[in-house]
Amino acid sequence: MSRLLVDVDDDALAEAQRVLGTATKKDTVNAALVEVSQRLRRLRALDKLAAMGQAGDFDPLFDKQHYRP
Repeated sequence: MSRLLVDVDDDALAEAQRVLGTATKKDTVNAALVEVSQRLRRLRALDKLAAMGQAGDFDPLFDKQHYRP
């Protein structure tokens, strides 16, 4: 873990703390960093799923004649 001295917007920090439900400034900053990286991964996954849908990769799932429960 790195130690870092930064100036932080107090209002933005308070809002992030409220949204994330964290108790300390340290927890808030760490949770926000994790949230940003996870959000980017989720967006990339959604983009990949959308591209697969556009390519017709899911079309066989809608073909009821070949559906076997």
